[in-house]
Amino acid sequence: MTTAARKLPGGFGYLGAAVLGFVVTAGFVLANLMSNGHRAFNTTNDGIFWGLPIVVYDFFLLSSTGLALVACLGLVAGIKDFMPLVKRCLWLALAALAGGGATLFLELGAPFKAMYAIPLSFQTASPLFWKVLFVVVFAISLLLLLAKSLTATAEQLAEGAVPKVLAFTALGVTLIAGAVFGMMGMRPFWFGGELPVVFLVESFLGAMSFGIFFTYLVYGFSADRLPAGVRKLFDGKMSGLFAIVIALHAAFVLARVSTGLWSNLDGLQVWKVISGSALFQVEIWLCILLPLVLMLKESTRRQAGMQILASALTLVGLFIGRYEFIIGGQMVAPFKGSWTHGLLSYTPSMVEWAMLVMAVCLANAIYAFAESRYSMDD
Repeated sequence: MTTAARKLPGGFGYLGAAVLGFVVTAGFVLANLMSNGHRAFNTTNDGIFWGLPIVVYDFFLLSSTGLALVACLGLVAGIKDFMPLVKRCLWLALAALAGGGATLFLELGAPFKAMYAIPLSFQTASPLFWKVLFVVVFAISLLLLLAKSLTATAEQLAEGAVPKVLAFTALGVTLIAGAVFGMMGMRPFWFGGELPVVFLVESFLGAMSFGIFFTYLVYGFSADRLPAGVRKLFDGKMSGLFAIVIALHAAFVLARVSTGLWSNLDGLQVWKVISGSALFQVEIWLCILLPLVLMLKESTRRQAGMQILASALTLVGLFIGRYEFIIGGQMVAPFKGSWTHGLLSYTPSMVEWAMLVMAVCLANAIYAFAESRYSMDD
């Protein structure tokens, strides 16, 4: 259950590159933050308070909860076909949580103070209060399951209350994360009761994309090398479910875009700017519609190359969409007054881009270490 039977792609170069990338980028970020503080970020006091680091944090957090939920399809829902993917999804969930958490800690001015100040504020009317509590319990239950996985099979992990707590808190974090944005009436771009469901769909979509891509990565992107159970899952339930979730994601995106372009409500004019950008075109045509077509067609749905391509493109599209959502929602200053005219603009600084690379490297380092040290396929 524990030893390194797995041969990583490129040997230990994958792990070494991830660790080196993390050390270099983390050092660069820390040096700049210690000398410049939050001036290292290109956020402003006019209204764009959350920049690229929050985009990275949100993207990885939702990916983490989604991966936990995919694992719980086997552990809690009892869908046996997903059992071969349980351990890999749990380790990927930890890797994503670490990458996003590290980025948030560096973005916050006083991260450790926030960890106790928010829960002890007892502001129970705020979704942020509940989000912090749910994230803490989610992280603890995830670590408990991973500790047990070192000596237990996937079937044994399903025993007890911990998997149920993990599923409940993962679902709670995802829905509450959507409510944090959806309850902001002063931000019309964000405001809406549908956002918790949108976040849940995006969380599942990101999780399936990560699960497919990194499983193929470990086996050298060769379908012939996949274990029988994983191959059966990818050619059966996983590819069909992947197509359904991509379709739901496409429906939500197109619905929000069309509503935003039609409405004359102040704050939704941002959709005209977003829909006219090159990134938006890449997101819609290459990262949503192309994967949808690939997964809907019977002739391509079961091809390993098409599954890998669809999962990679979907991850890129989800990140673009998360950036558009968080930054776009702040382009109209709240309670707009004489201090600002027109839409606000934002371009990430070098430090913020480095934080993205740092998060990616940290997540890959954790996952590569786990793959090289522990068995994922029992």
